[in-house]
Amino acid sequence: MPLSSVSPFMFLINAFNVVLATILVSAISFSGDVDAISANKIIDAPLLTEKIGTNTTIKVDINGEGDFTSIQEAINAVPVNNDKWIIIHVRKGVYREKVHIPREKPYIFIRGNGKGRTALVWSQSSVDNIESATFRVESPHFIAFGISFKNEAPTGVAFTSQNQSVAAFVGADQIAFYHCGFYSTHNTLFDYKGRHYYESCYIQGSIDFIFGRARSIFYNCELFGIEDMRVKILGSITAHNRETEDNSGFVFVKGKVYGVASVYLGRAKGAYSRTIFAKAYLSNSVAPQGWTNWSYNGATDKLFQAEYKNHGPGSNTAKRAAWSKQLTDQEAEHYMSIDFINGKEWLPAWQ
Repeated sequence: MPLSSVSPFMFLINAFNVVLATILVSAISFSGDVDAISANKIIDAPLLTEKIGTNTTIKVDINGEGDFTSIQEAINAVPVNNDKWIIIHVRKGVYREKVHIPREKPYIFIRGNGKGRTALVWSQSSVDNIESATFRVESPHFIAFGISFKNEAPTGVAFTSQNQSVAAFVGADQIAFYHCGFYSTHNTLFDYKGRHYYESCYIQGSIDFIFGRARSIFYNCELFGIEDMRVKILGSITAHNRETEDNSGFVFVKGKVYGVASVYLGRAKGAYSRTIFAKAYLSNSVAPQGWTNWSYNGATDKLFQAEYKNHGPGSNTAKRAAWSKQLTDQEAEHYMSIDFINGKEWLPAWQ
């Protein structure tokens, strides 16, 4: 049946029933001990559609069976200063293009057919992290579900511009990714600024593969470290760049850290760098020191590199960096709540 013969409402109901029935509304509950963001209630497709409040879907199909064959063409079709959610359904396939969502195009929901079936791929290194990015979103109110973002640029020369090969640049407020994948060898996810939520995502890289100064929660995400044979230093999962006592920080709740290379949980990039791992599985790929201040020459007393009730062979804290912290229940509560990013105010699944 052609798209034009299906009512927009019924098309949304059917499409969401296949992919989005698993989006979860989380609830915070603290009964005696701190509990992480937990999946206590499932939003079904019709209810989520109602929450998003849209009857507009643009279909992208690489084989020509949609409205467009290119993701960027679909984004270009979204009206400037759009104030209603528009769903861009990207069907399965490998879309080889760079994609940019500019500041004046909010309320876009890109929905793939699963991170193993729908992929946005480019290959570029650059002296400029942003320029190298395969995917670039600079507009608020954006959601992605079930799609992979990859930068296939070959590993360049260590400590040169050839290192910059970003898979995704996230440069605006109120952005969420569900069941997405992020792949590169170096500087994979530039989580630049704003409040962000990542749920059940897979992120892979070697050195600083999640970096920036955003205020973000990564819930139940998989972080996979790969080797960079060009350098003697160990890689690091995060490099949070917090230079003042602002409210930014990276928080990882549950999920797991593993890989084929030894990595630090994070390195300091800024005097107030803030990163927390809570209730996560840490494999023996995590370096015993846990944290590093490599390339940062300042004092360590303002760094906030912390852990809370992690488990697994890499969670042993006996040899952790002297400045790192082990949080109490009371200290962890603030960071493990969706309120850390004011999620109840802007995440559709919470409203």
